[in-house]
Amino acid sequence: MHLDVLDLRNFYYRTQLGRVAQKAIRDRVTQLWPEASGQTVAGYGFAVPLLRPYLGDARRVIGLMPAPQGVMPWPAGLPNVSVLCEEMTWPIDTGMIDKLIVMHGLEGSDNVQALLEECRRVLGPGGRAIFIVPNRAGLWSRSDRTPFGSGRPYTSGQLDGALRKAGFATERHAAALYIPPTSRRFWLRTAPMWERLGTRISTVFASGVVMIEVSKQVQAPTRPGLAAAVKRPLKALEGLPAPAADPV
Repeated sequence: MHLDVLDLRNFYYRTQLGRVAQKAIRDRVTQLWPEASGQTVAGYGFAVPLLRPYLGDARRVIGLMPAPQGVMPWPAGLPNVSVLCEEMTWPIDTGMIDKLIVMHGLEGSDNVQALLEECRRVLGPGGRAIFIVPNRAGLWSRSDRTPFGSGRPYTSGQLDGALRKAGFATERHAAALYIPPTSRRFWLRTAPMWERLGTRISTVFASGVVMIEVSKQVQAPTRPGLAAAVKRPLKALEGLPAPAADPV
């Protein structure tokens, strides 16, 4: 079950904890993808807070929001790029997307494999995607105060297995949100330090979300053989004697 878009908007844009979470995850994404010059970048679920760094240099930015969640105009003060869509049928041509970010998409889906197939369909050959889900072992998935406490959380291995089953090739594992899901001033003030420390020690166990970057690999077509056996072979050599060794 998807969260309501108003609840997501209020958390990320109107609470201090939400703004800290937004920055922590967005900084990790931009470490993986520092630029998207001339590319088409899309986000599915509620990924628009992570798309802002690409508005300047990307050829096109698209914010896809599932119908059960609802949609909101984004970005504020600029032409709208967000669109409401069905979970399994996106209004995007096959192979159109170069980079895709999925956040608050998988954990609320009733048919994860079908959603992943749609993600793979819209990616072009060699396209990249980052999937961000609540960490089953982390504190954020156990708290109802944040959107990461809703839906199905994943371990890194569970997410990796689902992505491989859908035909993606895993490129990198990452994580973010190393502070507890609290609005206490100490944790909010020191959040950047904890994020830097968590990135250096590369521990997924303590993170609030797990992230996996994948690519779409397309197999080269193999050359087909003969479509059918020859039913009437030529008989030009019939009647000739079989070759034999010369007598000694």
